[in-house]
Amino acid sequence: MTQKEALTILKMGHNVFLTGQAGSGKTYLLNQYVEYLKRWSVGVAVTASTGIAATHLNGTTIHSWAGIGIRDEMTDKEIQALAKKKKLAGRIRVAKTLVIDEISMLHSYRLDLIERVLRITRGNFAPFGGIQVVFSGDFFQLPPVTREGDAADHFAFKSDAWRVADLRVCYLESQHRHTDVAYLSVLNDIRGNAVSPKTVAVLECRYGERILPERMTWLYTHNADVDAINNRELVKLSGKPNTYIMQDSGSKKLVAELKRNCLAQETITLKPETLVMFVKNNFERGYVNGTLGTVLRFDEYGTPVVRTRGGRTIAVLPESWRFEENGRTVAEISQIPLRLAWAITVHKSQGMSLDAAEVDLSKSFEPGMGYVALSRVRTLGGLRLMGLNDTAFTVNNEASTFDKELAMRSDEEAATVRALSLQEIEKRQQAFLAVAKPRDSSVVHRGRTCAL
Repeated sequence: MTQKEALTILKMGHNVFLTGQAGSGKTYLLNQYVEYLKRWSVGVAVTASTGIAATHLNGTTIHSWAGIGIRDEMTDKEIQALAKKKKLAGRIRVAKTLVIDEISMLHSYRLDLIERVLRITRGNFAPFGGIQVVFSGDFFQLPPVTREGDAADHFAFKSDAWRVADLRVCYLESQHRHTDVAYLSVLNDIRGNAVSPKTVAVLECRYGERILPERMTWLYTHNADVDAINNRELVKLSGKPNTYIMQDSGSKKLVAELKRNCLAQETITLKPETLVMFVKNNFERGYVNGTLGTVLRFDEYGTPVVRTRGGRTIAVLPESWRFEENGRTVAEISQIPLRLAWAITVHKSQGMSLDAAEVDLSKSFEPGMGYVALSRVRTLGGLRLMGLNDTAFTVNNEASTFDKELAMRSDEEAATVRALSLQEIEKRQQAFLAVAKPRDSSVVHRGRTCAL
């Protein structure tokens, strides 16, 4: 399916699963649709399953937007209490479209929980409270992180919420990230379970290659390796270090749970020129979980001042993570919301596009890990490979089978759209806007519906 056909389907108000191989333009298309909705003053919630993915859409994590945080389950009574929070309920009730990017990394039980939160908070027991939902992602990429059991058992498409959403499938066929034919062939071989000696030979040519720029991103499979690289790079900097120690209060058991689920580190040392990543959303301060930047200096109070890649300068103050019961804080931790970011794990790299990267897949432990890491890099010449194992060449069998079904359903949807007249498409798009946009006739719109 083309991007134009997918955008036409989205504008008709259908629930949609937008998919396609890495680099097919899913995020670009989502941004186009979000801009279209905003132009018509339609309330749209832009979210993703991870903070880094959310930054590509100028959105937030779905966990934060829906108010579920790190919880895996909630009773109806707990959700009803959540719905009494004015700010949270307000943003859920005003939304007419909910976008969730990187859906492959969202657990099935969390998608079910989010669907219940929307129904109860909106007082509408249609699926997802009656709003349009747009899921985007690729199940060839990494599944949700689990502490035990098979991660694939928790794919979002196994949820009840996925089943009742009645999703139209839009499988994008174009390729925008990878113009290197030889490299694209390697990625397609891995995706299609068709790795040959020729595939391996192409990659082996990139072992230990020196590439520019030297300050590239390092992608490794394990946190221990990432931490070692980051600490090594920190030592190389000549500036005076400042160390920040996490503060905590309340129930020791709940504090331990907060620390286990929080991305902030208990102790972090920074110097000027340290590469960092924010690990919390704070829209008022101008950053979200996944924002990258560099420490410029420390102010007179020892507060790190960071220049983001987007050009914003931010004095980074401590943030809090807490558990509340009946409106009372029962456990709380506080730390500056930063991590070192020369190296990141393959899991955190999903959704990124990199000009140059050093990739070590010698400890790959999950199907899809090699495909995710390698597909982040735009060209073969931008890849410095440090290691491979057999797992790096595997993809999840269930995802592979499901992908074939998705491609077939997408072809059927494309054929249906092509059979519609321009007048019928515009009629359906206008009908969706009539329901979704504000009823205040004084609203001035900057565009009109347009069938593509």
